[in-house]
Amino acid sequence: MEIDAEMRRKIAVSIVSVGAFFAVFIGIGMQFGPDLGDTGGLALVAAITLFVIVMAAVGVYLGD
Repeated sequence: MEIDAEMRRKIAVSIVSVGAFFAVFIGIGMQFGPDLGDTGGLALVAAITLFVIVMAAVGVYLGD
């Protein structure tokens, strides 16, 4: 099965989006340490909310 250029683009955009999400999570962990506290917890909730919104936007962008 060959993967055409359009499918490669969709795969690349999805991988970059998820990679950015992991990078944000790692950044939050490095910033707040193992004891996140209230501010760190709020940052994690914001990161998850941002991830959902970004993935929805990516889905709309990639939808044909």
